Amino acid sequence: MNSLIFIVADLAAISILTFALYLRRHRRRDLVVSYLGMNVGVLAVATALSGSAAGLGLGLGLFGVLSIIRLRSTELAQHEVAYYFSALALGLIAGLGIEPLWLTGSLMALILLVMFVGDHPRVLPAHRHQTVVLDRAIAEDGELYARLEEVLHGKVHSATISELDLVNDKTIVDVRYAYSPAAFPAAPATVSGITTAAPAAPASRPAHAAPAAPAHSPAHAHAGAA
Repeated sequence: MNSLIFIVADLAAISILTFALYLRRHRRRDLVVSYLGMNVGVLAVATALSGSAAGLGLGLGLFGVLSIIRLRSTELAQHEVAYYFSALALGLIAGLGIEPLWLTGSLMALILLVMFVGDHPRVLPAHRHQTVVLDRAIAEDGELYARLEEVLHGKVHSATISELDLVNDKTIVDVRYAYSPAAFPAAPATVSGITTAAPAAPASRPAHAAPAAPAHSPAHAHAGAA
């Protein structure tokens, strides 16, 4: 009976974690499938091993094996790693069936609470992480920080140069900063261009103007005089 309660509690907890928290905030369907499948798989294995004397040791070993598999898969963001291990921990706690029941429920609720608060959009909303490619090779820290703050409109806390390309004149920087557009307003855009004067249109001749009389050639003038 207790095993059934643990299974129902785990299914409810993983549903809240994936659909109510992760999917609503990050909208990545493939990881929802991964979290659900991994959680239920760990729950099933841990439940099957919970009756043996080595159940706890095998459960912790399973935790480590799945961690290695995660590291060999596609790269995940840090918040996605946190969801991954939370789903893993929920399945392991429910599968091992820790007594009394309230302790298991409290541990699962604690995981959900931490993920709800830690990944909330209002927690440190200005602190951001960015990889920036600058169009100049900048090696001096003061100039680098000033340029980054101008581009990112925030206070740079740390900037680590990943690549300084003097040949192609560019700098790749890993930046951690606090976004503050009020303190770092955007510089007015300046557009440099070449203004050319349009050629003057030729003066049009009035339609009613008579054509100019042809000039008499010198030969006609001499003939008249003769």
